[in-house]
Amino acid sequence: MKKICIVTGTRAEWGLLSGLARMIAADPELQLQIVATHMHLSARYGETYKEIEADGFAIDRRVPTIDETANEDTPQETVTEMSRALSGFARAYDALKPDLLVVLGDRYEILAAVEAALIFRIPVAHLHGGEITEGAYDDAIRHAITKMSHLHFTSTEAYRQRVIQLGESPDRVFHVGAIGVDNIRQIPLWSQAQTEESLGGFRLDRHTLLVTYHPVTLDSESPEAQIEALLSALDQAMQLDTRVRILFTMPNSDTGSRIIADRIEQWCAAPGRKSRCVWFTSLGLKRYLSVLQYIGGVVGNSSSGILEVPSFHIPTLDIGDRQRGRIAAASVVQCGCLLSPSTSPRDA
Repeated sequence: MKKICIVTGTRAEWGLLSGLARMIAADPELQLQIVATHMHLSARYGETYKEIEADGFAIDRRVPTIDETANEDTPQETVTEMSRALSGFARAYDALKPDLLVVLGDRYEILAAVEAALIFRIPVAHLHGGEITEGAYDDAIRHAITKMSHLHFTSTEAYRQRVIQLGESPDRVFHVGAIGVDNIRQIPLWSQAQTEESLGGFRLDRHTLLVTYHPVTLDSESPEAQIEALLSALDQAMQLDTRVRILFTMPNSDTGSRIIADRIEQWCAAPGRKSRCVWFTSLGLKRYLSVLQYIGGVVGNSSSGILEVPSFHIPTLDIGDRQRGRIAAASVVQCGCLLSPSTSPRDA
C-alpha cells in the first residue's frame, strides 16, 4: 500500500485539496496521510485545522510555524517561520515515511515542505504549477517548487507548456484543469437561508460584495496604502448606493497581512458601517462557495476570484498586480490598486 501525504497550510488550499483527499482515502491501494501546518494551527487565523477534522479526516502530523506572541509582521518573521517549517517537516517525514508528497500552489511554507522532501528523497506531485502572479514572491516560489517536483498537474495547457519550458519532462506534466472547479460540481451547497444564518444573519443579494485582499509582497506601495485605497473605494461605493453591503474574508499570513487585517476590522467597526459590513477570519470551503451563489460580485486580489468565481457567473474585480499574469475569464476585470486624484467616486 502506497502512502500518499498531503501537506496543507491554509484554509483556501485545503478547500481545493479536500476532494482529492477523499479520493485517496477511498482507494484501497492507497493510504492517506495529512500534515497540517502554518495558518491551520494558528489561533490568529482561525485554527482551520478544525475544518479538516470536521470534514472527517485525521491529521497525522502537525507542523506549527507561527509564533502567536510575535508582534512583528516583517520579512524576518516570515523567514523564521520558514525555518520552523523546515525542521518540523523533517520530523514529520521521518515519522510518516510517505511514498509521495502532494502539494498545491506557491506559499512559502509549502516551499519548506518540498525542500525537506527533496533531502528525504520523497517524490513530489505539484498542483497548479506553471502559473504567473507578477506582484508576489509566490511567483518565484511556485517555479522553485516545480523544479523540485516529479509529477505536475496544471490547470491549463498554457501552464503545462510553461512547466515543460522550465525543463520538466513532458510525460510527467499533465493538464487536468482547476481542481477547485471539480469541488464546485461535487459539493452540495447551502440554501440562501442556511448561508445567511451561518453568517449571523448577514443578508446576501446582488448588492453584496465579497472582498478579500492579500498583501502584494513585491509592490513598491506599502500594505497600508493598498488597503486604504481599497477601503476608500468601498466607502464611495456604499455612499453611491445604500443597498451595497460588504463581506470581508481576512488575508493570508504573508508579510504585511496583519496591517491589512487590523485595518479591515477597524473599518467595519465604525458606527456607520456596522449594519452593512462584516468580516470573517475564514468562511470554510462549503460556506464560501455557498456565499458565491447569492452575491453580486467579488473584489480583491485572491486567486479564487480568477479560478473559482467565474463558475458562478458573477464578476470579479481583480485589484493590482498580485494575480497579474494568470489566464482569466472574461468576467474578471483588472484594475490598479491606488486611486489617482482625478478618479471619480463612480469610477472607483
